[in-house]
Amino acid sequence: MNSTVGDALRATAARYPNRPAFISDEQTITFQELDEKTDLIGAALLDMGLTPGDRAMFQLGTNIETVLVAHACHKAGIIPVCTIPQYREVEIGALGRKSGAKAHFVQADFSQFDLVEFALRMREENPAIEHIVVVRGKAPQGTTAFDTLLGRMPLSDARERLKAVNLGSRDVLTFQLSGGSTGLPKIIPRFHGEYLGHSAAFSHCYKISSDSRIIWSLPIIHNAGQLYALMPPVVLGLTSVLMPKVDIERMLQLIEEHKVTHGLSIGPIAPQLIAYKNIRQHNISSLQLFVTMSRSGKLEEHLGIPCSNLFGITEGLLMGCAPDEPEFARHHTQGASGCPFDEVRVLDPESEKPIEPGTMGELCFRGPSSLLAYYGDDEATAKSLTSDGFFRTGDMVIEHVVDGKSYFAFQGRLRDNINRGGEKIGCEEVEGFISRHPSVSDAKLVAMPDPFYGEKACAYLILHEGYDAPSVKSLAEFLTGQGLAKFKCPERIEIVDSYPVTRVGKVDKVAMRKDIADKLAAEQTANDGVQSD
Repeated sequence: MNSTVGDALRATAARYPNRPAFISDEQTITFQELDEKTDLIGAALLDMGLTPGDRAMFQLGTNIETVLVAHACHKAGIIPVCTIPQYREVEIGALGRKSGAKAHFVQADFSQFDLVEFALRMREENPAIEHIVVVRGKAPQGTTAFDTLLGRMPLSDARERLKAVNLGSRDVLTFQLSGGSTGLPKIIPRFHGEYLGHSAAFSHCYKISSDSRIIWSLPIIHNAGQLYALMPPVVLGLTSVLMPKVDIERMLQLIEEHKVTHGLSIGPIAPQLIAYKNIRQHNISSLQLFVTMSRSGKLEEHLGIPCSNLFGITEGLLMGCAPDEPEFARHHTQGASGCPFDEVRVLDPESEKPIEPGTMGELCFRGPSSLLAYYGDDEATAKSLTSDGFFRTGDMVIEHVVDGKSYFAFQGRLRDNINRGGEKIGCEEVEGFISRHPSVSDAKLVAMPDPFYGEKACAYLILHEGYDAPSVKSLAEFLTGQGLAKFKCPERIEIVDSYPVTRVGKVDKVAMRKDIADKLAAEQTANDGVQSD
């Protein structure tokens, strides 16, 4: 079927015109309204001078305006480059140039940081950006206000304009970004047909139907946000409840108010839910499943509803468990793919030799949604694929066979990166920036455990003789001053004279990760002792 996301939205709007598609604290939009407004905005973007195939960077939060802009671009054939509002000069400059972006969407009220002024500065450095569209705020001279796009032409004219856009299931829908271990994120083209199919497959895995309601409080423009919250309404006709930020008490209120059936999350949500003591004050009986990256057993015990772990990678694999699958699979693995056409293998990381179930190896996969190629990066593509087209994730897993079905338990990463609440930090990139600091002779960045984010960054520094160590705050100011995104800055510093090395003389980051984990555990034990006294 040669269907696009725009086709799917039009069909769902015809089937459920008055059903809420997206709900936020600010507004509710029905499928008919969503279809009409995205037609108006999509045609207006073309009228401004953008053309199908043009790229547009997105620095927008989780709100209904972002939904409208994204689906308008999908209809017009404009390709969102899924940057995030936290990116700064380093990331936006490089990604804008590499993607060839001609437009930049920014949210004026996202935070205290002035994204509008930032976009204007970035356009001076990259004149290929012809249009800046300001969402949720005042548009200064030289930019376009989002609200004006809705009134640019009558709906009938907008629909005629969009009829001329020739798109199919194999056309690029969006440019997603990898969480690569080194340097800047790589660009991953994702396609109309495979995103529709991928969203339908994971929904089937979690027993999500047209009558379900999903809640989402993390970035919606991420791969996870689009597959878990943006696409299911279009594909199935269900309702997504959107939150602009993680707020556990408000989340529970919304679950009760809107009879949410499925909570989908990555990052810090599960630990914060577990820490929330007033859970019994909320009626969350509508929930059929809550899915998280880890600790699902503890979360299930706390919430009293089925919970399962998940796994997702932007290169194209989603794994999880249905609420009625075995407890071991839900709590002690990251599940299995919901797509019957996905092939998952565990390979020796140094070869293409399969690893037996029960033994740790590298998770590899291929299927309808798996990476075909990184955009403009043949070398990275070649390194990432096996000779028969399986994508090498760099994630180490153990395959467990339960009742004849394979489930995969995450053990750690082969590559050198940090997963801070779902945001990937490439260690080599940050180390390069830290090493520019006048006090620093050398820097190594490692993951340290964190109860809320899962991992945070710890910097091990060797200082120049006679120089004082920077504080965490001053180092962050230095790094953001260099244009690095704030979430990539280390949140602890350890000063050392040398680094541990392996038997072959390489820096032993495994030992460094163990060192900081042991220090944090000892500090926690000491704090617990003081509190008990």
